[in-house]
Amino acid sequence: MQHKPLNGIRILELGGYISAPYASSLMCALGAEVVKVERPGTGEDFRRHKNDRSPYFIQYNAGKRSLAVDLKTPEGIELVKALVPRFDVVLENLRAGKLASLGLGQAECAALRPDLVYASVTGFGNGGPFAQRPAYDTMGQSVGGLYSLLGDAGAPQLTGTILADLVTGLSTATGVLAALVGRAASGIGQHVETSIMEAVSTITADAVSQYFDDDHRDPTRRSRHPQAQNFCLKSSTGEDFAIHLSSQQKFWHCLVTALDRHDLAEDPRFATYPDRERNYFELVEIVEAEFRTRPAREWEKRLTEADVPFAPVLTVSGYINHPQTEWLELVEPENNGVSLLRPPWRFDGTRPDRGGVAPRVGQHTREIAGEVYDDSRVDELLAAGVLFTD
Repeated sequence: MQHKPLNGIRILELGGYISAPYASSLMCALGAEVVKVERPGTGEDFRRHKNDRSPYFIQYNAGKRSLAVDLKTPEGIELVKALVPRFDVVLENLRAGKLASLGLGQAECAALRPDLVYASVTGFGNGGPFAQRPAYDTMGQSVGGLYSLLGDAGAPQLTGTILADLVTGLSTATGVLAALVGRAASGIGQHVETSIMEAVSTITADAVSQYFDDDHRDPTRRSRHPQAQNFCLKSSTGEDFAIHLSSQQKFWHCLVTALDRHDLAEDPRFATYPDRERNYFELVEIVEAEFRTRPAREWEKRLTEADVPFAPVLTVSGYINHPQTEWLELVEPENNGVSLLRPPWRFDGTRPDRGGVAPRVGQHTREIAGEVYDDSRVDELLAAGVLFTD
């Protein structure tokens, strides 16, 4: 039986794209009911791919319900206001101040339900010189310092995935859950705020520590390698392996054993961790040369037997199809044509399923509006175009 700890929690989502929808999708998988407020007709922008069957939209919105309402009309705003007291959480990621200008800001919604958890996700925060700038993942990684760490000095590299958006979703979900726990104890709601810029700090914390530890010098991609003793090594058959020795001396001796190069343990250039940090790039050349002499299968055996911290460098397809991924049950088989990632937790030994397919635009409009309006009023608003149903 699936254990879903957020059963009974209701979330009203006003936003789109990735950061807020990803946060609510995680909570949806944990049992929360999520109602997604969308534009009539076209719905959220991410639906535009593949004629409303966008794998991006499905990944971040499976299991939710869709309410299509025109927030450019007073009637649409009044409907949402009427619904707010029925929800535990309002989650939004519109530009700073947008919902407040519509009368749906934190203060207005908290007046409707004092114990409401209201979560705001912005690009750069609700004030300051960048507050009104448009913000996407690229901007978050850039201004958060992450890009500067992903290439050599003077040549920052884009990442292959939307790290800033996803970590913002995780940070948002963490903040909402903390506020719900606090509310359970105090009965008081809170305004949870985060931004892409702030969330990126959670994955640059090590680099910030390096900056303060190294006389305020900017770390680079290469800064971490001597300190962490990282290697990315290619076997004679072309497969790549990542090795991380960190600071434990025993792992250095484990690698020496796997390489069958016990002379390296006696080499004064590499005898201690500080020695290896100082002479890291000399050591890299030696280890790389050794790795090119044996096939991947042999290295897998040698490194495992010697207890070296290592892993094969997998592509996304390699990761998705890896036996460990299968054992972890991380991938939910095709959900209406799209395979989904399950959330990264187990509860009582069970990993929650995602809870259903992504909704069609306005699929649940009539029943959600019907929570606060009678059928005749809902029909009027549908006829006037304030509401929309598929």
